Amino acid sequence: QVQLVESGGGLVQAGDSLRLSCAASGRTFSNNHVGWFRQAPGKEREFVAAVNWSGTRTYYADSVKGRFTISRDNAKNTVYLQMNSLKPEDTAVYYCAAPLSPLYYSDPNHAGYWGQGTQVTVSS
Repeated sequence: QVQLVESGGGLVQAGDSLRLSCAASGRTFSNNHVGWFRQAPGKEREFVAAVNWSGTRTYYADSVKGRFTISRDNAKNTVYLQMNSLKPEDTAVYYCAAPLSPLYYSDPNHAGYWGQGTQVTVSS
Protein backbone atom coordinates (compact mmCIF):
# COMPACT_ATOMS: atom_id res chain seq x y z
CA GLN A 1 0.00 0.00 0.00
CA VAL A 2 1.52 3.29 -1.13
CA GLN A 3 1.28 6.18 1.29
CA LEU A 4 2.49 9.78 1.18
CA VAL A 5 2.40 11.52 4.52
CA GLU A 6 2.94 15.26 4.77
CA SER A 7 3.97 17.11 7.90
CA GLY A 8 5.22 20.52 8.96
CA GLY A 9 2.24 22.74 8.31
CA GLY A 10 0.97 25.27 10.79
CA LEU A 11 -0.09 28.82 11.56
CA VAL A 12 2.58 31.47 11.03
CA GLN A 13 2.83 35.20 10.45
CA ALA A 14 3.67 36.87 7.18
CA GLY A 15 7.42 36.79 6.60
CA ASP A 16 7.94 33.59 8.60
CA SER A 17 9.23 30.27 7.31
CA LEU A 18 8.00 26.70 7.35
CA ARG A 19 9.47 23.43 6.16
CA LEU A 20 7.11 20.77 4.87
CA SER A 21 8.09 17.12 4.62
CA CYS A 22 6.51 14.29 2.68
CA ALA A 23 7.53 10.74 3.52
CA ALA A 24 6.64 7.96 1.12
CA SER A 25 6.14 4.32 2.01
CA GLY A 26 5.07 1.27 0.09
CA ARG A 27 7.28 2.00 -2.91
CA THR A 28 10.21 4.11 -3.85
CA PHE A 29 9.99 7.19 -6.05
CA SER A 30 13.74 7.60 -6.44
CA ASN A 31 13.43 7.33 -10.22
CA ASN A 32 10.54 9.77 -10.54
CA HIS A 33 9.68 13.43 -10.49
CA VAL A 34 7.88 14.35 -7.27
CA GLY A 35 6.35 17.60 -6.16
CA TRP A 36 4.01 19.82 -4.20
CA PHE A 37 0.62 21.31 -4.99
CA ARG A 38 -1.69 23.47 -2.93
CA GLN A 39 -5.37 24.23 -2.75
CA ALA A 40 -6.92 27.29 -1.17
CA PRO A 41 -10.61 27.40 -0.22
CA GLY A 42 -12.79 27.86 -3.28
CA LYS A 43 -9.88 27.47 -5.67
CA GLU A 44 -8.53 24.69 -7.83
CA ARG A 45 -5.47 22.70 -6.85
CA GLU A 46 -2.40 24.41 -8.23
CA PHE A 47 1.19 23.47 -8.86
CA VAL A 48 3.82 24.75 -6.44
CA ALA A 49 7.10 22.96 -7.09
CA ALA A 50 8.61 19.78 -8.51
CA VAL A 51 11.99 18.08 -8.53
CA ASN A 52 13.48 15.47 -10.82
CA TRP A 53 14.65 12.06 -9.67
CA SER A 54 18.19 13.13 -8.78
CA GLY A 55 17.32 16.50 -7.28
CA THR A 56 19.37 18.30 -9.90
CA ARG A 57 16.43 19.99 -11.61
CA THR A 58 13.74 21.95 -9.84
CA TYR A 59 10.64 23.68 -11.12
CA TYR A 60 8.52 26.36 -9.45
CA ALA A 61 5.33 28.27 -9.92
CA ASP A 62 6.02 31.93 -10.58
CA SER A 63 4.18 32.86 -7.39
CA VAL A 64 6.72 31.04 -5.17
CA LYS A 65 9.92 31.36 -7.18
CA GLY A 66 12.70 32.79 -5.07
CA ARG A 67 10.88 32.07 -1.81
CA PHE A 68 10.30 28.29 -1.84
CA THR A 69 12.88 25.55 -2.28
CA ILE A 70 12.09 21.92 -3.04
CA SER A 71 14.55 19.16 -2.26
CA ARG A 72 14.58 15.41 -1.80
CA ASP A 73 16.42 12.70 0.08
CA ASN A 74 16.07 9.46 -1.87
CA ALA A 75 17.68 7.45 0.91
CA LYS A 76 14.78 8.49 3.14
CA ASN A 77 12.17 8.46 0.35
CA THR A 78 11.26 11.97 1.45
CA VAL A 79 10.69 15.28 -0.31
CA TYR A 80 10.83 18.68 1.37
CA LEU A 81 9.47 22.13 0.72
CA GLN A 82 11.26 24.99 2.44
CA MET A 83 8.97 28.01 2.43
CA ASN A 84 10.45 31.40 3.28
CA SER A 85 8.98 34.90 3.29
CA LEU A 86 5.50 33.47 3.56
CA LYS A 87 2.57 35.63 2.48
CA PRO A 88 -1.13 35.45 3.39
CA GLU A 89 -1.83 34.33 -0.18
CA ASP A 90 0.25 31.20 0.49
CA THR A 91 -2.50 30.01 2.83
CA ALA A 92 -3.73 26.63 1.56
CA VAL A 93 -3.67 22.92 2.10
CA TYR A 94 -0.37 21.64 0.71
CA TYR A 95 -0.23 18.22 -0.91
CA CYS A 96 2.71 16.20 -2.08
CA ALA A 97 2.30 14.04 -5.16
CA ALA A 98 4.32 11.27 -6.76
CA PRO A 99 5.16 10.20 -9.31
CA LEU A 100 4.76 13.20 -11.57
CA SER A 101 4.97 13.17 -15.34
CA PRO A 102 8.37 14.51 -16.46
CA LEU A 103 6.63 16.53 -19.17
CA TYR A 104 3.46 17.50 -17.34
CA TYR A 105 4.80 17.80 -13.80
CA SER A 106 2.63 20.87 -13.12
CA ASP A 107 -0.61 19.13 -14.10
CA PRO A 108 -2.28 17.51 -11.09
CA ASN A 109 -4.20 15.19 -13.42
CA HIS A 110 -0.90 13.48 -14.25
CA ALA A 111 0.06 12.75 -10.64
CA GLY A 112 0.00 9.19 -9.39
CA TYR A 113 -0.43 9.28 -5.63
CA TRP A 114 -1.40 12.05 -3.23
CA GLY A 115 -0.84 12.69 0.42
CA GLN A 116 -3.64 13.73 2.74
CA GLY A 117 -2.44 17.33 2.85
CA THR A 118 -1.13 19.65 5.53
CA GLN A 119 -2.65 23.04 6.34
CA VAL A 120 -0.52 26.15 6.04
CA THR A 121 -2.07 29.36 7.32
CA VAL A 122 -0.25 32.68 7.04
CA SER A 123 -1.66 35.60 8.97
CA SER A 124 -1.02 39.21 8.00
